[in-house]
Amino acid sequence: MSSHTVEPSLSPTSGNPESPAGKRELDRAHRPPGFRFLRRLAELVDAHALTLLRATVGIVFVGFGVLKLFPSASPAEQLAVDAATKMTLGLVPETVLLLSLAALETAIGIGLIASRRLLRPALVAFFLHMGGVFSTLFLLPDAMWQPHSPAPTMEGQYVVKNVVLVAVCLVVAAHEWSRGSGRRSRGRGRGLFRRQGRLRER
Repeated sequence: MSSHTVEPSLSPTSGNPESPAGKRELDRAHRPPGFRFLRRLAELVDAHALTLLRATVGIVFVGFGVLKLFPSASPAEQLAVDAATKMTLGLVPETVLLLSLAALETAIGIGLIASRRLLRPALVAFFLHMGGVFSTLFLLPDAMWQPHSPAPTMEGQYVVKNVVLVAVCLVVAAHEWSRGSGRRSRGRGRGLFRRQGRLRER
C-alpha cells in the first residue's frame, strides 16, 4: 500500500513580488507613517469640495462687504465708488453707492454660505457683480493700467485676481444647474474631483 505525502499548495501569487498582490504588499510596506492620515484627509476634502468652495468664497464676500460699511476700512472703497459713479452717470450719491455695494457683497456671501435655497440667486448676483467689477478695467483705465505698459497697477491686480473667484463659482454653478436639470453627478456623495476608481488602500 503506497502512501502519498500531500504538500500544501501555495497560491501562484503568494510571495511573488511581480504579482499584483505582491506589489500591493510592497507598496504597503514602503508607505510613510502619515499616509493613511493624508489619504483620509484627501477623501474628506474631496467629499465636501463643493461646500468648501461655496463657504470660502462666501466668507470672502461677507468680509469685503462688511468692510465697506466702515469709512476707509476697505482699500477698494474709492475704486468701487468711482466705477459705480461712472456706471450710474453720477446720479446716485457716493454714500448710497457704497452702502449698496456693501449690502450686495454681504448678501452674496450669505447666500453662498447659508443654504441651497439662496444659492442660485446668490450665484446670479455674483456673476452680475463680477461683470461690474471687471468693467472697471475699461471704465478707469488710468487707475487700472500702468502708463505705456500693458501691466496692471496694484488696483488693477486687485480686480484681475477675481478670475479665481469666478472660476470657483463657475464650478459651483455648473454642479448646481446640473442638479436642477436632473443630470445629477454620479460622483455626488463620493466627492467632486475623484477620478474613476475609488481611492483604495492597497
